[in-house]
Amino acid sequence: MPHYLRAFVPGASYFFTVALLRRRRHLVTRHIDLLRESFRHTRLDRPIRIDAIAILPDHIHCIWTLPEVDTEYPTR
Repeated sequence: MPHYLRAFVPGASYFFTVALLRRRRHLVTRHIDLLRESFRHTRLDRPIRIDAIAILPDHIHCIWTLPEVDTEYPTR
């Protein structure tokens, strides 16, 4: 089991990529409305600022910033 070193810094910004298992599928853009709704729902419960986002057919790149008092980026 991997041991991840995580920096829990209040108000920090994080870059991450989420990719589909089968990279040749276009599910992300085909279901963009569901993705938008998922973002809205998550941000109601766990606020974040979306600084940048690139949505491609098979993966997403994001830069998120947490609120000044929050360190729990894995819960997003």
